[in-house]
This record gives sequence, C-alpha cells and structure tokens, in this order.
Amino acid sequence: MTKIAIVTGSVRPGRQSLNVANWVKSIADQRSDAEFEVVDIADYNLQVWAEATPPSYGPGEGVEGRAWGAKMAEFDGYVFVVSEYNHSITGALKNALDYVYGQLNNKAAAFVSYGSAGGARAVEHLRGILSEMQVAHVRNAVLMSLFTDFENFSVFTPTEPATAAVEPMLDQLLAWTKAMEGVRAGQFSPVGANA
Repeated sequence: MTKIAIVTGSVRPGRQSLNVANWVKSIADQRSDAEFEVVDIADYNLQVWAEATPPSYGPGEGVEGRAWGAKMAEFDGYVFVVSEYNHSITGALKNALDYVYGQLNNKAAAFVSYGSAGGARAVEHLRGILSEMQVAHVRNAVLMSLFTDFENFSVFTPTEPATAAVEPMLDQLLAWTKAMEGVRAGQFSPVGANA
C-alpha cells in the first residue's frame, strides 16, 4: 500500500500546523488508495543542521537526525503543511529538510499552506528546495488565508473552498506518487541514456 506522510511545518507553541495536518488526515483517511500518517517534526527535536558532511553523502551522526531520516524514508510521498513566515517557509521545516536527501529522492509531494496570502509565497520557496532534492511536486495545492480559514487568526476553521481543494490535491499527489514508484524501480531511463 502506498504510504503518504503529512508533515507539519512548525514547532512553535500555539502553532496551527498540527491542527491542519490532522484535518488533512481526516479527509485523506476516507480514501482507500493509500495509507496516511501525520509526521510531526516537533517530535524529533532536531538541532540546527551542523554535521560535517551533507546529507546527500549519507545520514548524519546524531540520534534525532537518524530517526527523522528513517521516518521520512518510510513514505512514498508527502503532503507538506506549510505556514508562511516572512514570505517563506519556517526555519524549522527548512532545517528538517536539511537532514534528508536520499530519503526523498524520486518521490512526490503536495502542499497545504496558510498565511496572509494563503501561504503561496512559502510554497514557491519550498518548491525550489524540493526540486534540488529531486522531489516531483504537484500543481494542485490547498491555500488557506489567515483572514478566512482561521477565526480571530487563531482558531482553525477551514472554509468550504479549502475543504473542496483537498481531494483534487490528493488525487494528483497519488497519481504522481505511483509514477515515481516506477522511476525509483528503474523502469524509466533518464533522457538520453539510450543515445
């Protein structure tokens, strides 16, 4: 069975990221084409990345980082819950991604974001990071506004348009996840490999 992680993007007290992740999972769990699990980066106590070698050369030495990398390797695809800070992703999410590389290669990702502009600017930054990590990211996304999807900017109250956007995002993510399984299995040759 295809496994999809719903990854939180914030660790701060009072965050909405875990609430949003659990909401996505409640919708995703109605499907039968994949298994979904919330993966909370706050559970891993990741220190600022300071290993001697980059993760593209292999896992780091720290226990927390190794546990995080092992967890991320379990999945075929990812839904990243992206909260926008200063027009970008949180430092916590960027740091968590700095710990992994091979664990995410040739897999697929989708986004559920929120912020004053729906988190769109943060998602654009995350797309660039994931491209470098060889992750195929889908177009369909769920963008939520702090003004309409959060009562008094603090209580998560998703609107109907946000809720309606989840299924098309998951449909596209699952299609791309299945396609990337073939890439990882070596069923598709790189462009020009047979030239």
